[in-house]
Amino acid sequence: VQLEESGGGLVQAGGSLRLSCAASGRVIMDNAMAWFRQSPRKSREFVAGIRGNEGASYYADSVKGRFTISRDDAKNTVYLQMNRLKPEDTAVYFCAARTVQFVILEPGLYIYWGLGTQVTVSS
Repeated sequence: VQLEESGGGLVQAGGSLRLSCAASGRVIMDNAMAWFRQSPRKSREFVAGIRGNEGASYYADSVKGRFTISRDDAKNTVYLQMNRLKPEDTAVYFCAARTVQFVILEPGLYIYWGLGTQVTVSS
């Protein structure tokens, strides 16, 4: 099972980016997937998650109303649309997957991880 992120880059504050996470294996798309981020000297934090099957989504308070997670099961891909970006959103963003449907905030309970993609927001 592999997860591969793409779409990161440098953007000015107020701008937008869309991250993609391509997953191998149908079993992944039936289960919970999430985006986490990590900046220097900080622990990895939950950003957004989407439940398997019914697709309910969950967000960290810091991104609610600005970020949207979605999934395209036909393409085995999960997206994170990030709008109204702020300098404090600067981090490496990771895609992660569980082997069950339920989204949780604890990174240690996600089994599969991508290598991450850098997002830098300039002020």
